[in-house]
Amino acid sequence: MVTPDLQERSDHELMQLHKDGDPDAFGELFRRHKDRMWAVALRTARDPELAADAVQDGFINAFRRADSFRGDSAVTTWLHRIVVNACLDRLRRIKPTADIADHDPVETRDHHRSVEVRLDVREALEQLPEGQRLALVLVDMHGLSVAEAAQILEVAEGTVKSRCARGRSAMAQLLEPA
Repeated sequence: MVTPDLQERSDHELMQLHKDGDPDAFGELFRRHKDRMWAVALRTARDPELAADAVQDGFINAFRRADSFRGDSAVTTWLHRIVVNACLDRLRRIKPTADIADHDPVETRDHHRSVEVRLDVREALEQLPEGQRLALVLVDMHGLSVAEAAQILEVAEGTVKSRCARGRSAMAQLLEPA
């Protein structure tokens, strides 16, 4: 059970307490941010099992490498970067077993229009280069600022802006009615 004292602390304070040896501080950070990190991992990996493993890896890495947190950015930005890296590491280890072009798309005629749109967007996102997809997910889907996305992706803000612009343009073409 988390003490009310920890719930009132800022993320930076919790990180410092964890570094100083408080056994419960990191648990409070996990409680606060696990859902958001899950959403980032799921959108990055596009596979619930892989995302779950990446979130676990990410939080374990953050716990062990807390001393590498300098405090220059928000704790969530630092966690985002670690979880995205964990996803990318896991994705790089996967050997494709089949070409996606060999499969027919899922039949969606009988589903609600919102489901069709989500599937179309997901399929279009999968066709984007990794950099554009990650920038769009962080900025447009998770609502991060360009500056926060740039920190997470470890690129310049201008790079995030151009990746988002190119990604949006590509998405518009991919989602354009036939």
